[in-house]
Amino acid sequence: MRVALLSDCYLPRLGGIEVQVHDLAGHLAAAGHDVEVFTATHADTRAWTHEYEDGVLVHRLPLPVPGAPPVNPFARDEVRRRLAAGGFDVAHGHMGVVSPFATDLIGVALDVGLPTVVTWHSVVNRTAPLFRALGHARRWGRAGAALTAVSSMAAGCIARISDGVPVEVLGNGIDVTRWQPPAGRVRTAADEDGVVRVVGAIRFIRRKRPTAFVDVLRDVRARLDETVPGVRLEASLLGLGPQRRLVEAQLARHGIDWISLPGRVSRDELRELHWRSDIYLTTARSEAFGIAPLEARTAGLVVAAFAGTGVDDFITDGVDGILAESDTGLVDGITALAADPERLARMRAHNATTPPAQSWDRIVEATLDEYERARHLRAAAR
Repeated sequence: MRVALLSDCYLPRLGGIEVQVHDLAGHLAAAGHDVEVFTATHADTRAWTHEYEDGVLVHRLPLPVPGAPPVNPFARDEVRRRLAAGGFDVAHGHMGVVSPFATDLIGVALDVGLPTVVTWHSVVNRTAPLFRALGHARRWGRAGAALTAVSSMAAGCIARISDGVPVEVLGNGIDVTRWQPPAGRVRTAADEDGVVRVVGAIRFIRRKRPTAFVDVLRDVRARLDETVPGVRLEASLLGLGPQRRLVEAQLARHGIDWISLPGRVSRDELRELHWRSDIYLTTARSEAFGIAPLEARTAGLVVAAFAGTGVDDFITDGVDGILAESDTGLVDGITALAADPERLARMRAHNATTPPAQSWDRIVEATLDEYERARHLRAAAR
């Protein structure tokens, strides 16, 4: 099958959509499919390039000006020509909160008659009235596109703007063999040093609520000091972003030296940290999926997150982690786990030895099913 992946963002730009589209392309290619990526993200040059990267032909069509974001309203004709002449079987557009490049190219793919899948990777909530007024989801669905989103929560958001067009769940994938600890690294007993290690890996931006990460753990530490003084807490909040200085000031203001800010690390370094840790904490309230929590859960960490987010699709409260309704609920859950090292060890061992349902082989199979659904929908729309 010849597949065209359409995305504003792609590696080397870093982010959830970028990594997932790259990995999807690679896994589809490994399964024997011919994949080409069309993106407005530049690499070494802002000239338009068409080169193989990791076995996949990547068409980079950035705006040829310094500092330009990954959008390009002038690429439509070039992409139309390539899609029409390329013998593609399906196009797959990837949408964030605002994705003008993918939005344009999804319309182009439908115009040239390609079966088309659209996947939303972000939460369309506060912006729902705007997107409903623009009508893209409704028009694409009525033209025969297969509408999908990366989680049940995200799919519900898109269903509210699609005017009755069905929206299916097409989750993100994870390389289980890369993240799951080897047998010799699975920690099946309580740690003897009495230290509970917490990890977070985020972009330091407001919607990820990095300062709330610190506030939650401050409250956990205070409760443990009162009730179980033999248990100590250590934490690492990894990543970069504009709110990092706020967190640094917060730590200094409260004299906290047991939360470190290592910055951005490689995936291998993050995996190694996960294998030595106990709990992954995310305080984001609007997580469309949660790739970082899924990586942590696969690596054996107990995940503490908000209920009603995309994390619901791979975390069961009390089995894989803690799903809370509020910051106070997160404090309660983490405190209870830290005070019960045997329960914490059992949950850790369960996660380390039980792969999640989002392994890439299953996600590739589900993606191909959506491609087939798009073919039938397109035929019916004609």
